Amino acid sequence: MKLRKLPDKEKDIRNIGNAPEEELEYDPSNVITCENLVKIYKTKDTEVVALQGLDLDIKYGEMMALIGNSGSGKSTLLNMIGGLDRPSAGKLIVNGVDLLRIKQSEVTNYKKNTVGFVWQNNARNLIPYLSARQNVELPMVLAGRGNYRKRSGDLLRLVGLEDRMNNRLRELSGGEQQRVAIAIAMANEPKIILADEPTGAVDTSTATQIFKALRKLNEETGVTVIIVTHDRGVAKRVDRVVAISDGKTSSEFIRKRSYSEELEELDRMSGVEDSDTHEELVVIDRHGRLKLPEEYMETIGVGNNSRIKVDLDGEKIVIYKQPEDME
Repeated sequence: MKLRKLPDKEKDIRNIGNAPEEELEYDPSNVITCENLVKIYKTKDTEVVALQGLDLDIKYGEMMALIGNSGSGKSTLLNMIGGLDRPSAGKLIVNGVDLLRIKQSEVTNYKKNTVGFVWQNNARNLIPYLSARQNVELPMVLAGRGNYRKRSGDLLRLVGLEDRMNNRLRELSGGEQQRVAIAIAMANEPKIILADEPTGAVDTSTATQIFKALRKLNEETGVTVIIVTHDRGVAKRVDRVVAISDGKTSSEFIRKRSYSEELEELDRMSGVEDSDTHEELVVIDRHGRLKLPEEYMETIGVGNNSRIKVDLDGEKIVIYKQPEDME
């Protein structure tokens, strides 16, 4: 970690919610820093712990995915990064903003300048009686930005809709509507695009078009793209996949080769995909803890809270059951 004091010119956006001379402890190459992040939802009779000590760093310009089963905590994390919900404890710094201490009056400005949303349900993304171009222009008009006409055209061209700018939504397919939503998310030049199940309601061919649009935005503008999904097939389309289980990061999948290299290989193989594109890595958190894959634990017959023996064998760490646990 590094101590960094933000320049005065950035304080209006990036130091929201902090005392004027306060320094935040984080690595400035991270657009997002989560450390021991906790989120607890309280009702009259119960408490639900959605995140329990999650650690995660995301670099500027990454295109990555968060995966996990329903209830794993991935959507909770997305909502907190997007300023839609507040952490209960821990550290969540996004683009230099401490979201644990940001004032409620400053949240709107944070969301407007930092994040763009793409939802699975187009009803949350689009206004049906406006054209594609008018939908993209609306957030810029509301933000008081100039030259919105040119930018809306540039964004729609970037997502491949240069011939559909003036069409109303009923004249667009589901995939085209979702690409309009991506252009809307980019309208105010955010640092991060948050896409929540962006391909969950479309077929495979349309999903490919949507991912290509997100990839093109990532490569040409440098915007960080975070995709939340339960579909592990997403791993073939992004560079890094972080699995969340029980409110913590459990493992990561890192692309072995660059995306462009794999596309070249795919062309040489006449469209036959290589299924072995990523390598799975277990994550050791900041407290030295790791979560072993469940199938590994089942194989050797141990469960949660079991006592296991750990040995160092050269450059390997070997884990196996204690003799008294064996049958």
